[in-house]
Amino acid sequence: MNNSQFPEVCVTDQRRAERRKRQIPVALERRSGKDRREKGERRRQIDPTTCERDYTDDEIQFMKSMDQYKRDNRRPFPTWSEVLEVLTALGYRKVAAPTALPGLPSSAPVPV
Repeated sequence: MNNSQFPEVCVTDQRRAERRKRQIPVALERRSGKDRREKGERRRQIDPTTCERDYTDDEIQFMKSMDQYKRDNRRPFPTWSEVLEVLTALGYRKVAAPTALPGLPSSAPVPV
């Protein structure tokens, strides 16, 4: 075999060159100025499904603390350990014996 019969580079891409050069229209951003939200900004509501509910001061303090924790640590979905850390930071401690969980029948075993 003669090496001059074979090119040094073997081209396996059979796409047409004009295909790669096509101008594909993209959606245009029509909002501008004050209508545009800043990058990374999210709508934040504590609990949109129960907006009409009157929260206690303790509930509001807990929700605000969790929201602040999530913002500061960039954790949109904190683990249960992190939730417990926030509660501990708020001053909550386990001082009483366990009782039945809300919503469970009174005969259900108490989790330990």
